[in-house]
Amino acid sequence: MADIAWTVRTLKAALDGCEAVRAGEFSARIVEGAEPVLLVTMHQHGDLEAFVTVSEEQIAASVLLWPCDEQPDRERFNEFLLKAQKLVPLSNFGIATVGERDFYELFGELATTTSLDTIVIELRTLAENAMEAATDLRDAFASDA
Repeated sequence: MADIAWTVRTLKAALDGCEAVRAGEFSARIVEGAEPVLLVTMHQHGDLEAFVTVSEEQIAASVLLWPCDEQPDRERFNEFLLKAQKLVPLSNFGIATVGERDFYELFGELATTTSLDTIVIELRTLAENAMEAATDLRDAFASDA
């Protein structure tokens, strides 16, 4: 556990000094808005972008997968995701609205006092799960539909 709770800025500073960033595995930058968001680009996962928010209660990391309106038989797929949820370690499926379009997303949450090493593990796991979902899961369901 970290000694104090993370903020977006302290987490970015810590990530900038970690081995994964120094090795080029990923990079992080702050996107300013009403609340700052940490944008983590996972270079070893096709430059997949993970959005990290930090509140008083938790750290949340999410990855947009694909637009919901591109999913064949969306209702059946949504039910499938709810049933398959426990098969995806450290991640949950959801739907996020970006602009006026809904996207499937994969996300995970951590305590604000989680260690930097555990946060890096969560980011790696989220990226791996997103890549699998975007290929194996989506393709398997589409061919099954």
